[in-house]
Amino acid sequence: MSELYSLPKGWEWRTINDVCNKVTDGAHKSPKTIESGKPYITVKDVNDDGIINFKDCKFISNEDFDLLVKGNCKPNKGDVLFSKDGTVGKVALVNYDIDFVVLSSLAILKPAENISSEYLKNYLLSPYFYNNAIKNKTGAAIKRIVLKTIKELSIPLPSLEEQKRIVAKLDILFAKIDKAIDLHQKNIDEADIFMASVLNDVFGELEEKYNKEKFDEIKTSNVIGLVRSVKEQSPSLQYQYVKMNNITNNNRFTFDNIINVDATDEEVRKFNLEKGDFLFNTRNSAELVGKSCIFDYDMKNILYNNNIMRVRFRDDISSYFVSYQFGCNYLKEQLENIKSATTNVAAIYYKTLKEIDVVIPPLQIQQKVVSYLDEISNKMEKIKNLQKEKMQSLKALKASILDKAFKGEL
Repeated sequence: MSELYSLPKGWEWRTINDVCNKVTDGAHKSPKTIESGKPYITVKDVNDDGIINFKDCKFISNEDFDLLVKGNCKPNKGDVLFSKDGTVGKVALVNYDIDFVVLSSLAILKPAENISSEYLKNYLLSPYFYNNAIKNKTGAAIKRIVLKTIKELSIPLPSLEEQKRIVAKLDILFAKIDKAIDLHQKNIDEADIFMASVLNDVFGELEEKYNKEKFDEIKTSNVIGLVRSVKEQSPSLQYQYVKMNNITNNNRFTFDNIINVDATDEEVRKFNLEKGDFLFNTRNSAELVGKSCIFDYDMKNILYNNNIMRVRFRDDISSYFVSYQFGCNYLKEQLENIKSATTNVAAIYYKTLKEIDVVIPPLQIQQKVVSYLDEISNKMEKIKNLQKEKMQSLKALKASILDKAFKGEL
């Protein structure tokens, strides 16, 4: 545990267990899901702002719901949820008039009479608590925090009156900060909208002037990537291994959170990436499947996984031109029409992808279009990066305010 800092007069250090009537978690065995019924919430349904997404969550039968209620898997209004498995540190205050149950990835903290639900929620969001919690993650494949550890974590406790004063102050300060964050996010969204508009205008004009070819006719190869299980992936292994999260939602490549694998010489030859390769995400959630990007790096022995297809094109085809085209509406509509979706995953198979239409002007025109779009895209990315930096500064300010709040300095 982290070293406890000095508290103001009238405050005291207690444990989470001291300030909660009960600390439990959700279902340890996933019930069968159905099309409609009672909401069944997992960590994926809690967003970073602490809002529970009931629209896209899974549902279970009344019978399974009643069983989980008996098993203490149902939060009540005023309870606080804390994600303890996988993505640790998401926090949500239950202030909904909706009956729902949760999976074991979420801890349910039921505040006692000596603590405000809002005070507890804000403390769980503080850097001190988060860092303390992260230090106590256990497990091999999936890191988690066990309930016993959560119960033992420390919390600074002032009087209820002081708790309410702190919460009121935080509400005022955070409302102003959140308003500024929303403004920066709006600027990012508007940059994306502008870029999408440019793509639609450019490829709309090209569509009227030039012939289309089937995707299968313009490629020279299409190869699904290397299969490696989670246990076969580690930062300490030899080759960087590109996964679907390395293709951003706005069709750019990122090395963020890259993982490594081992591979034979033959596998390296077969699954290596070269500058200009077109990467297409073949399996993902329904909203993300079909995202794509260009691998634009002069690097050797970078491999990619089996949820990605690497495509190489004829000499008279610019992969960068094709990549931009995959961002315009008429091509997105074609991809939407060929998605194959199940309950948990969606896929786009090459047998249907190969039939989509792609506008192909002469190579010289393709290159001019790419140069024009690169210039605009780079400007939009600069705008977005500046807005993101400002948002990060504001989020850091929130963390600093929380840190002061629970030291009695607010």
